[in-house]
Amino acid sequence: MKKNFALLLAAMLVMVALLGACGKKEEAPQAAGSAPKAEVKPVKLEIGMLKLTSSAPLFIAMEKGFFKEEGIEASPRWFEAAQPIAVATASGSVDVGATGITASLYNMIAGGQKLLIVADKGREQKGYSSSALLVHKDSPVASIQDLKGKKIGITQTGSTFHYMAGRLLEKYGLTLADVELVPLGKVSAMMETLKSKQVDAVLLNEPNITAVVKEGYGKVIAQVGDEIEYQTSGLFFSQKFADNRDAAVRFMKAYVKASRYYYDAVLVQKDGKPQPGANYDEVISIIAKYTDQPADNIKLGLPYMDRDGKLLAEDIKTQVEWYLKTKMIEQAVDYKTIVNTELLDEALKTVGK
Repeated sequence: MKKNFALLLAAMLVMVALLGACGKKEEAPQAAGSAPKAEVKPVKLEIGMLKLTSSAPLFIAMEKGFFKEEGIEASPRWFEAAQPIAVATASGSVDVGATGITASLYNMIAGGQKLLIVADKGREQKGYSSSALLVHKDSPVASIQDLKGKKIGITQTGSTFHYMAGRLLEKYGLTLADVELVPLGKVSAMMETLKSKQVDAVLLNEPNITAVVKEGYGKVIAQVGDEIEYQTSGLFFSQKFADNRDAAVRFMKAYVKASRYYYDAVLVQKDGKPQPGANYDEVISIIAKYTDQPADNIKLGLPYMDRDGKLLAEDIKTQVEWYLKTKMIEQAVDYKTIVNTELLDEALKTVGK
């Protein structure tokens, strides 16, 4: 009897032990040879940008939480023109800049300041509205050739608008000497001077092109993307932020996700024209929110961006040569010292297709 009782007691103890083991929550064993997951160090940063549709991936990354997923707390700092953003990025006043690639940027680099162009933020591409040449609705000017002797409004000397004006004129046998460029400082000032007929033409980008056309005082005579291929804008990193490689790559991962989200929603073409895709209305709503423009205006002008955020790196070389030829930059700059595609390439390996 005692023997049976002892056996029964032993069996009960084994069962209790087994039940206890089943109830205990165990972590999944780490795969052999795999490294422990590194802790993500949160990073706060400011992005200098303009309220333009071409900043859509940044708007999306902030709104959809793509930056937060990568441990990046990003906040925008708004500017009125491109040049101050480049200055702020080079000085480290902002960590990331998102704006046009201008002569002043190349002069800053030539002068020893540090700044890197790391990704696409808008380019001129045939079949997409990004930047355009507009004249007043009552203007007799019907083509680029008709601009000889006319006044063209731009933001600043050496700006992307200056560059586009020069390249468009050259394509049709004219030069900058054949027109009068009028630097007006701000995009809003260009729109106002066109409206009041103080200039004959202006170069604008979206959503401002659509706003002018819808208000009825201007008309488009040329889409820049239909005339030239041009890396208009870029995503810039300050040298300090680029040196924080882990955070920089994490930023690029979020940016790639957002670029793809934007591209798939609004840029996929069918029969040669962009068609609304998944998340179309959401993306339009996000852009409208950050640009302070009606959603209907946004829909009519969605600029082209590479789905993976890749730069037209060779076009940076073309720009440097043109600015040097026109004496807008003081000395030649090796474009390879300005462009850094390594951070994006590393992010793409992690994000996948």
